[in-house]
Amino acid sequence: MTTFTNVAPEPAVQGWLARCESWLDQKGKGAWIAAMVLGFIFCWPVGLALLFYMIWSKKMFAKSCRHASKWTTPHKTAFRSSGNSAFDAYKQNTLDRLEQEQTDFETFLERLRAAKDKTEFDQFMDERTKTANDNVGKEAQE
Repeated sequence: MTTFTNVAPEPAVQGWLARCESWLDQKGKGAWIAAMVLGFIFCWPVGLALLFYMIWSKKMFAKSCRHASKWTTPHKTAFRSSGNSAFDAYKQNTLDRLEQEQTDFETFLERLRAAKDKTEFDQFMDERTKTANDNVGKEAQE
């Protein structure tokens, strides 16, 4: 028969750096920025180290990234129904027309680029032919 004693491990004692980090985390991004500025004022390597740590650990951008979705919601609301069927039909027709115009414009730009490329290529080939003919003419004279 084996005996098993359930001994809970003692909590690890945090170092002063870990305690400072958790304290700054509790205070928020403003505390991190204040600590960085004070670090630059009193000892610039400390401020620089805090700046690198904030960027590396993503503490500087942690809250701003979570709220980024509120800026993307207008694109999603464009396709939601407003409840007014006449307006929704008008909106759908307008969006379809704009989509068609965008497709037509992209096609036009593609043709324009192709024409420009063809013109440049034809010009290059004409210059190459002219240079080749000039070289043949010089060789014949010699």
